[in-house]
Amino acid sequence: MNPSSPFIPEAVFFDLDGTLADTAEDLSAPVNAMREARGLAALPVSDLRPFVSRGARGLIGLAFGLQPEDEGYEAMRVEFLERYEQGLVIHTRLFDGMGEVLEALEAAGIQWGVVSNKAERLVIPVLAGLGLSARSATAVGGDTTPHAKPHPAPLLHAAHLAQVTPNRCVYVGDDRRDIQASDAAGMFSIAAGWGFYDASEPPETWGAGAVADAPARLKAWLDLTGATPRR
Repeated sequence: MNPSSPFIPEAVFFDLDGTLADTAEDLSAPVNAMREARGLAALPVSDLRPFVSRGARGLIGLAFGLQPEDEGYEAMRVEFLERYEQGLVIHTRLFDGMGEVLEALEAAGIQWGVVSNKAERLVIPVLAGLGLSARSATAVGGDTTPHAKPHPAPLLHAAHLAQVTPNRCVYVGDDRRDIQASDAAGMFSIAAGWGFYDASEPPETWGAGAVADAPARLKAWLDLTGATPRR
């Protein structure tokens, strides 16, 4: 990142899992419960963490070697989601420093919101559990529009909800698909270097407009401390 080139946006949108919030433990719990129910040993959260941003597809793929086109995958996916819905916000929390980023955005009069590939029916209660529902301008899920990321539709929908211009917005995400969606939507992309990415594909290889190694770097790059309130 280059803090000497600040960009004051109309809105900043965040991916949820691995960007705004650390959801690794709560997303690992259902897949490990599924393994244990089948007589398999639980996997360490550290092994599952790089796959969390890929949702059920990534976690089931690692834990059971199944892909969406495989027989039995759909039943696994349904079971995973049912188990996950029973414990959405047990260990889930904002990443260190992210609360300060949101406060700085709000102090500067800059809207922020969430655009996730997680189903909308899951995004909404997670934000509620984190106490963010009334503060977030958007709670867009992977099924809110006909397309999920890397398609730009969810990001463009978020901009429409917030009544902002896409090319005056920033999107922050911890997966290559986030950067692809952001670029396709005409938003400035920032790769979250603190997220759930696979070390074999580091954020520096995704082609993002900038890479932040910690939430605090977002404040520096967006120059929020000295931003003029838009209210």
